This record gives sequence, structure tokens and C-alpha cells, in this order.
Amino acid sequence: MLSIRSRVILSRSVCKSRSLVRSQIPRHIARRAIATDSVKTEPTTPVPPPPPPHQSRWRAFLQFLGRATLGTLVISGGAFYYVSKQDRTPGPQLPFDPEKKTLVVLGSGWGSTSLLKTLDTTDYNVVVISPKNFFLFTPLLPSVAAGTLNPRSIIQPTRYITRHKSRQVSVIEAEATDVDPINKTVTFTDTSDIKGQISTTTMSYDYLVYGVGAEVQTFNIPGVQEHACFMKELADAERFQSEFLDCVESAAFPGQNEKEIDRLLHMVVVGGGPTGVELSGEIHDFLEHDLKSWYPELAGKIRISLVEALPSVLPSFSKELILFTESTFRESKIEILTKTMVKEVKDKAVVLQMPDKSIVEVPCGLVVWAAGNKGRKVTQDLMAKLPQDQTNRRGIVVDDFLRMKGTDGSIFAIGDCTATSYAPTAQVASQQGAYLARILHRMAKKDTLSHRLEKIESEIAQGVPPSATPEQHEAAKKLVNEKKDIIRQLSKVKLRPFHYSHQGSLAYIGSDKAIADLPFRNGNFATGGVATYLFWRSAYLSTLFSLRNRTLVATDWLWVKFFGRDVSRE
Repeated sequence: MLSIRSRVILSRSVCKSRSLVRSQIPRHIARRAIATDSVKTEPTTPVPPPPPPHQSRWRAFLQFLGRATLGTLVISGGAFYYVSKQDRTPGPQLPFDPEKKTLVVLGSGWGSTSLLKTLDTTDYNVVVISPKNFFLFTPLLPSVAAGTLNPRSIIQPTRYITRHKSRQVSVIEAEATDVDPINKTVTFTDTSDIKGQISTTTMSYDYLVYGVGAEVQTFNIPGVQEHACFMKELADAERFQSEFLDCVESAAFPGQNEKEIDRLLHMVVVGGGPTGVELSGEIHDFLEHDLKSWYPELAGKIRISLVEALPSVLPSFSKELILFTESTFRESKIEILTKTMVKEVKDKAVVLQMPDKSIVEVPCGLVVWAAGNKGRKVTQDLMAKLPQDQTNRRGIVVDDFLRMKGTDGSIFAIGDCTATSYAPTAQVASQQGAYLARILHRMAKKDTLSHRLEKIESEIAQGVPPSATPEQHEAAKKLVNEKKDIIRQLSKVKLRPFHYSHQGSLAYIGSDKAIADLPFRNGNFATGGVATYLFWRSAYLSTLFSLRNRTLVATDWLWVKFFGRDVSRE
């Protein structure tokens, strides 16, 4: 056993050895050890977790933008589905009321469709008679002819409009053949290929809205009716598209000589109005954007000639826009022949009278006639029944309230079938239809008040018996007060004459350019170019009658932009 002195010496030597070892250990290891010892021996407060890394503003903005985009798409899609569902599922309608007057509408063009859209059908029993059961958006007809739009995209069924009205509207697909202004009857015939047992009948009316439009004016030029392609109806645009591709495919036939190829690929458009100019521009776009890709050997040989008898094209536009159009056509290699008249249209050529009065026969593959309108036979027959008042050969003469002169005010005429100081355009017909709907509403209101006034006057005329009760005297006083109130309301029901408000003119001239002549303050604002082309498209989209048409037309434009026009032929 060690003595006490030995133990003290041993412990001192151990302490010295420990201090020596510690002095040889690096300081940071020693500190870590001391910290470990302190953790083990001394309790500490919990340390909070480190904060997340700072998120950049750009990343936060992208996240916000993504959420906003997703929310917008969901809301827009839901609204689109709701509106389209409402269009497809119209609600119940009021039945025909035998006490209401019968309003017969002839035609389904701009004037008649605008009337039906604005008309309050609770005022009348409405019947629509038209050989077409749809409305055609005619300003986009050249786009259909060139294959830019699908034919179904620019038509709207008439029953879509009438089915969403308050009272039932009867739609009859038939052609009016006779109107009797004396007996107030209209005779119409079923023009479909499949007919029933009854194909012709007569209907009475209280009011008649005559909006049958017009047909193509050929000016009795030989060969126009037989060989030219019109641009008036949907079938005309489809016919042009088919015959145009016929000419191209025939020119591509093996062994075709150069002279015949040049003839087949020469397109002549007659008429320098908006229809002729837009069709020329659409054909040029078809050539540049599509035919050059699929017919490279023929594309450079296609020619477009625009023939106009007047000194310039687009006479209703300002001079600067006319010059802009002519310069654009020269860049597009579209030939403009002004002061040139068509004397005859042949099977493979068109005979022209040039400005110097010389006669030239121009070979061509296709002639499009887009010049002039004339009244239909039923219109001419109606005017012949009123020879003293209907003396204008251009169409039906109407007064300031669109009432046909020579009648008792029961026939209204609107649109291209009339002879007014306004140009026969869709804009004029549309405003006439909306105006007439308001006039008819006021007339119905006046008739209702007049009928009520007659009933009150008859009750007042009976007088109050001497033994009348206080309640009867009070009722008599109420009748007198009601009579005064009705007379006051009748004095406020006034018919104002029709006034046309020009909203401007638009035309597409090809090469993604358009022109616009818009009213601005006391003058006009004329513009043209690519920006005007975008405005042209947006204006036409907003003018279309339904969400369905707007969606189809916009989709067709996108389809052509990505995939081009279809060059296949049925």
C-alpha cells in the first residue's frame, strides 16, 4: 500500500501529465470538447430553426402570374360554357295570342334579322317567311370564296333568333310569290326539293315587313347569267371556290400548252365595290400563302384583273384610301382596269370596252360578277299594283317612316328592295330593321292605349245611376282619371322618322391590309394598313350575331394561320 505522501506525489504527476496533454491538443478541438461538455452538463434554451432562403421577387411574380392565368382560364371557360349552354337551351315561350295583331316578315337578310333581334314579340303574333332558314353574314362572303372561312361559320339559323324571343315566332321556309296590298294577304310557295301535299298557301296579315332583298343586276349583258359566277349568296362563294380550283387543276394537267395555262389561270373580277376589291385581295392571299407551296410551277402564272366602269374603285371611300388601295394592288400584281365596260361574257373569254372605246377579247378561266342589284320579280309585281305611287325603277318608294307609299301604312319596306337616298348596304338595312322594331313597339303601345280608351269612354257614356252607391261614384271618378291619364300617355307616343347614322366603311384589300373610312367629329378619319386590318377583324367579330359565329370565325382564322387553306376539292 502507498503512503499518503506517495499518493499526493502520484496525483500531482497525473495532473501535470493531463495539463501537458491538453497543451498539445489544438485549441479549436479543445473548445469543441469544452462546448460538448457544457452541453452535457448545462441545460440551454432551444434554438429556433433557420429561416427559409429568401424568395426572389421574379419567382414570386411568376407564381402570381401563373395563378392569375389559371384563374382567368377557369372563369372564362366557365362563362363560355354557361353562355353557350344558354344559347342551346332556350326557355319556354308565350303561345300565339288571338287578340294580338299578325306581323308577317318576308326575308331573313340584314334588315329582317335586325328587326327580329330587336322586336318585342309580346306585341304581335310574328310569322317569318323566307326561302332561306338562316341569316348570311355577307361581308365575309369573299373569305368563304377563297377558303379562308368555312361556309357554316358565317350563317346563323333564323330559329336561333326567334327561339330566344318572349313569344313564339313561326318560321316558314318558303318563297313569297305574291303580295296583295288591298286584301292584305301574302302567297308563298315551298321551294324545297321534297314537298308535302300542300306546297302553296295564302296568309293574311295586319302588318307586313317587306325585306326580300335584291338579286344580281346583269344589265342584260350577253353571257353574264350563263357563264359568270356571282358573289351574292353562300352557294355562289362555294361555286367560285370549286371552279377556281378546277382552273388550277386543269392548268396542271400534263401536256397543257402555255397559252391555255395562261387562260385558265386568269381570273377576272367585275365590279370595283367592296365585294370585288375584297375578293381580289382574298384570291391574292390564297395565291401567296398557299398556292405557291402546293403549285409552285403554276403560282407565278396566276393573274387577277379587276374591271370597273367608273373612273376609280371603291367610289364611296375617300380619295386617299382609293390611292392606297390602288398602290397596294399594284404591289400585289393585281391589274385594275377602270373606265372599262364588259360587253359580253363568253365561255372562255370576256369582251371588254377599253377607255379608248376599243373592243378587246380577253381570255380567262373564270369571271366573277359583283356589280349591281335589281329588284326581284315579286317586288316588281307588287310595285305594278300601285303604279301611281311606285314609279322608281330601282325599288320600292317609302316615306320617312319606311312605309310603302300607296298603301294604308300596313306595309313597311326595308333593305335592298327599297329606293332611298342611302346606299344599299348591310349597315343601312340593319339600322332600318332596328328602327322599325322600335316603331312597331310604339304602334302596339298606341293600339293598346286606344283600345283601353274606347272601353273607358263606353263605360263613362253609360253614366252613373241615380241610386248609385258611394263606391260606384268613386269608381266613376277613377274611370275619368284613368281616361285623362291614357290621353296624356297617347300624346307622348310619337313616331319619329328614320335617320341613318353612318358608322364608317371597311374593306379588306389583301396582304394583311385593310382600309377604314370612319366618321370623326365633323369629318372623316381615313386609315389603312396592318393595324386597320386588325381593327377590321375585330369589328366584324363584334358585328356577328351570336357567340357561335364569333367562335367559329375566330377559330377558322387561327386554323388558316397555322395550317393554311385547304386545296382539296370534293
